[in-house]
Amino acid sequence: MNEVKFVDTTLRDGQASLWAYGMRTDMILPVAATIDQVGFEAIEIFGSAPFKKCIRELRDDPWERIRLIRERSPKTPLRVIRGRSMSAFYITPQVIEDLWIERLAANGISQARISDPSNTVASWRWQVDKCRRAGLATIVNLTYSVSPKHTDEYYAQRAREAAGLGVDRICVKDPGGLLTPERTRTLVPVILQNVNGLPVEFHTHCITGLGPLCCIEAIKLGIRSVNTAIPPLADGSSNPSLFNVAMNARALGFTTTVDEEALKTVEKHFTSIAHREGLPIGVPAAYDYYQYVHQVPGGMISNLKHQLSKLGQEGRLTAVLEETVRVRAEFGYPIMVTPYSQFVGTQATMNVVLGERYKAVSDQVIQYALGLWGEEESSSMDANVREKILSSPRAKELAGWQPPQPSLKEVRLMYGGPGVSDDDLLLRYFAGKDEVDAMRAAQASKRPVSVGYPILGLIEKLNNTTNCNYFQVQNGRLSLTLQRGHSRA
Repeated sequence: MNEVKFVDTTLRDGQASLWAYGMRTDMILPVAATIDQVGFEAIEIFGSAPFKKCIRELRDDPWERIRLIRERSPKTPLRVIRGRSMSAFYITPQVIEDLWIERLAANGISQARISDPSNTVASWRWQVDKCRRAGLATIVNLTYSVSPKHTDEYYAQRAREAAGLGVDRICVKDPGGLLTPERTRTLVPVILQNVNGLPVEFHTHCITGLGPLCCIEAIKLGIRSVNTAIPPLADGSSNPSLFNVAMNARALGFTTTVDEEALKTVEKHFTSIAHREGLPIGVPAAYDYYQYVHQVPGGMISNLKHQLSKLGQEGRLTAVLEETVRVRAEFGYPIMVTPYSQFVGTQATMNVVLGERYKAVSDQVIQYALGLWGEEESSSMDANVREKILSSPRAKELAGWQPPQPSLKEVRLMYGGPGVSDDDLLLRYFAGKDEVDAMRAAQASKRPVSVGYPILGLIEKLNNTTNCNYFQVQNGRLSLTLQRGHSRA
């Protein structure tokens, strides 16, 4: 079979990687129907991470976004990505997890791509079971990393275990962009041979500049479903460009199933938004070998620079990255994805800034050492480092602590009340009642989308100025003249 299909990541991973989840619903809706009609296998649009930002910063209702995209996308399955915990740094109560999955399905989501930061089978299992009960198709992420323990044998075993869960698909996920074409040639056959015939997707990033090459190698090796983004939300730290991967696949004799010509309007639309809003445009990245050494995600490096600058220690980034390599090894080589990349990076920063290793540790690192984030994680730690962490007074305080697991009735009392829907209850859990109320109050003042239509954007800008009362636009035989209080065409 020479047909290559694609899953679109523009509205989730693309904007997460390049726009820090800054894409508003009104930016999406003008092109949602087009993305639906061009032939993608699925459109990934959400995860739990952006819910809080949607409410607090964008003043967008995440549930409304899902419903409005669903209305405009009746053809293509909508997908979310979910992990072991809905919060990056706190362990989520199970009842919240259950309710969130239930409401995702009710609002129009039909697929869930399931991650675990350690590829832990038990975590995959309960996530798959929850999603399946809600009627969602399940795709398990087999997350790639580079370390002495992440060998071909490791991935062969994990692939067999993932396939044994009865999922719909497996996804080879390379969130750090760490795969090389050479490593792709050894890894992909191992996984394909151990998934018992299940379809396998391929997902990588362009951080080291090698993402598009790895996609082509994966296709040559038998992968027939690739995760890509639409420019300007492709390349850079994002996923490879659909246009580039499809072009190269066809050059190798494969056929592709997406109407790329129709997607040129989507590219134009989001490029207009980027220019208007001052948002980054993805460009191909230069090769960076050092990324394989420290494995710190690109967005986290920007945050480390910012934090060091606030402390007046801008010149110590290299020292922090070098310390990150040591801390990761001492933590048992966790995969550098949320939340473990933050645990490692924060600890490395404290070690460097304070001038003494493990002089201070965060509660999350203590919980990691106690096994609250997983027994595999705790038991893999360097024994001396783990002992030092657990000998602190704060560790003794946390030793008997367990994450609270309230009942649904208790959760409804905490976050709900009479007349509060389960959707609003979850919004309050993510961001708090006051922020949800502020979001609701802002709904009426949402500005209209004009970025896909430059003349409307120009009119909007001129209307907001105070020193322009008259202007004229002419294109060939068509002339448009506007004057405050008057207009004629």
